[in-house]
Amino acid sequence: MSWSLTIGRIAGTAVRVHVTFLMFLAWIGFSAFRQGGAAAALENVLFMALLFACVLLHEFGHILTARRFGIKTPEVNLLPIGGVASLERMPEKPSQELLVALAGPMVNVLIALLLILAFGGQMQGTVDRIEDPGVNLVTRLAATNIFLAVFNLIPAFPMDGGRVLRALLSMRLGPQKATQIAAKVGQGLAFVLGFLGLFGNPILLFIAIFIFLSASGEAQDSALRSAVADLIVGDAMETSVATIGLDATLEQAVDVLLSSPQHEFPIVDSFRKPVGFLTREDLIAALAIRERDAPVSDVMRVPVVTLRQGAPLPQALTDLAASRVPAISVVDAEGILVGLLTRENIAEMMMIKAARPDWVFPHRA
Repeated sequence: MSWSLTIGRIAGTAVRVHVTFLMFLAWIGFSAFRQGGAAAALENVLFMALLFACVLLHEFGHILTARRFGIKTPEVNLLPIGGVASLERMPEKPSQELLVALAGPMVNVLIALLLILAFGGQMQGTVDRIEDPGVNLVTRLAATNIFLAVFNLIPAFPMDGGRVLRALLSMRLGPQKATQIAAKVGQGLAFVLGFLGLFGNPILLFIAIFIFLSASGEAQDSALRSAVADLIVGDAMETSVATIGLDATLEQAVDVLLSSPQHEFPIVDSFRKPVGFLTREDLIAALAIRERDAPVSDVMRVPVVTLRQGAPLPQALTDLAASRVPAISVVDAEGILVGLLTRENIAEMMMIKAARPDWVFPHRA
């Protein structure tokens, strides 16, 4: 996710913080200083650190539950509205998605209960005074966790409530229809929050915009997956592919770049088997700090992501999202490169499908 900073890695998952999350914490600190001075601001630093830990535990509730179903999480992004755990794929069954979605808010509820029972935090009349440094620290933290649990259960993407709604609808309507309905509900709630935000609450306005864009993204992704459900990788791949040899230099790679409209180049060995990957941006960056005769093997991306020509296209979409690579190398049964699949290829295929739904692709003819 853009505008995010990686601050560490826990159990194989990169922990990233969005700059708006830091702005949100700064706002809380400023409010504390304005109301109680330096001492209150210092106490609020501790509160913010504990708040950070609670949000992170919330996300790892999702992550650990997803792992029970064999789903890995490359990274987690912390945002002002909670956070987003980037699962490599969605759970296959609605019941699994329901459990994964509920796991995060339940962690917050558990934290709040433990704070109240172990330290005597009192909830009455404090939920609307979370930023008030005059309120007991434990009480504020317990109230914050209740707030996070309730707010994240609002039925709007990308919050947990949107995924809970989709999971429940999927049990009766199927995933595509359920996603479309859940996305529309989320967009409707975004309009309501945006309207309320116009009356002096800019944070609500920001959240409304974020929810609307996220709900639209979920709807588009669902439509894309529905359209490619019966297609294979060979239907969308590019077959005229310029490659770069494993023993090539940066100067030779530049020659390939200038003679081809491609932006992504598979690095192949002498048997034309993909062993790495190089993008136009990678090559330009390498030229700025390396000599012309430097080998491309020193700057190529590894490991390479490959798929067979007959693999389902939805699997390719999942692999592109999970690996965050710009393209997938398509290979035959012997592992020899036969094509390249990029997001641009898929977009072109979608335009063809939109214009002619009955179009037969070459590898299906």
